Amino acid sequence: MTKMKSTVRWTDGMQFVGETDSGHSIVIDGAEAVGGRNSGMRPMEMVLLAAGGCTAMDVVFILKRARQPLDDCWIEVEGDRVENVPKVFENIHLHYVIVGSGLDEGKVERAVNMSADKYCSVSHMLKEAVKITHDYEIRES
Repeated sequence: MTKMKSTVRWTDGMQFVGETDSGHSIVIDGAEAVGGRNSGMRPMEMVLLAAGGCTAMDVVFILKRARQPLDDCWIEVEGDRVENVPKVFENIHLHYVIVGSGLDEGKVERAVNMSADKYCSVSHMLKEAVKITHDYEIRES
């Protein structure tokens, strides 16, 4: 088992700084309506970014390994939250945009599905509580 550690330290108002054991940090803040200054991301926004970042790394790694002519890749992540507290995500949708010249659609589809079905740790953890869907598009560069 691999242990990971992070620290979230309150600075003032509703602002915090999160630092990981790899030495990276991020500002977390709330909206002005709850005493924040809107100087950083909200925790639920970071959940969406974590899912998108995890699967993006998988897809790029798999496509590079398959020697695909990848020029760009991004994932548009949308989450639907319930209205009642706790305001958890009910649905998350990942839309992959894969850009390259002469990409093999079968290899792109395989990379996306492999990430969704096997490799993306964040998605696997979330899918126990959230319905996660995905699609993709290929754009010629």
